[in-house]
Amino acid sequence: MKKTVLITGASKGIGRATAMLFAEKGYQVVLHYCTDADGAMRFHHDLLEKQLPAMLCQADITQRADVENMFYQISSAFGSVDILINNAGIAQQKLFDEISDDDWNRMFDVNVKGMYHCTQAVISDMIAKKDGCIVNISSIWGLSGASMEVHYSAAKAAVIGFTKALAKEMGPSNIRVNCVAPGVVDTAMNAALDSATLAALKEDTPLMRIGTPEEIAQVIYFLASDNARFITGQVLSPNGGFLI
Repeated sequence: MKKTVLITGASKGIGRATAMLFAEKGYQVVLHYCTDADGAMRFHHDLLEKQLPAMLCQADITQRADVENMFYQISSAFGSVDILINNAGIAQQKLFDEISDDDWNRMFDVNVKGMYHCTQAVISDMIAKKDGCIVNISSIWGLSGASMEVHYSAAKAAVIGFTKALAKEMGPSNIRVNCVAPGVVDTAMNAALDSATLAALKEDTPLMRIGTPEEIAQVIYFLASDNARFITGQVLSPNGGFLI
């Protein structure tokens, strides 16, 4: 029986590359999106054209009711979720003393509360089966911190703490929980960076380039695969040597 993987924020960037890789590997793929309906529908159509099993789900993962409805749809179509990739996230560059309460709350709602909602929705089935895998997507800035991104760095650090604690709690149920903390990657999230900033980031990276979504997807897939069955509670940071 094919395994089912849910990737949140799958319409573009790392989420899209990860969904494509899992689909090509023979998984039933659930593509979650919140607002990028056009991108998600185009991607879904591409997968169906390649005769790859995939379904599309819209949800605001900051809202528990939306998440519960999404999991009801998944259960009706594919059954339980075997692998959860908590990828959906937002970023913002802002001086610390200019961050508003709304900025702070939105950052934690999407990057942390959304992960919490999706994980709680999937975990009871995984415990019952004594099997499951969760991969949470953090950031290199959750490890080192980034100037003008205090709220983003704090939220991504919370993802790491969440991962380590849940891995300890779920290990006896044979559920693995790991984290990927990518370095600078060629995604829409970083598209707003000017050429001088990107050049400086490349220069500060020993491999002298930024990463691709496909490279991060390979790390995520490894952690979800049987090749990583003795790995849990870990943070892998594919960052080209930016942080060593």
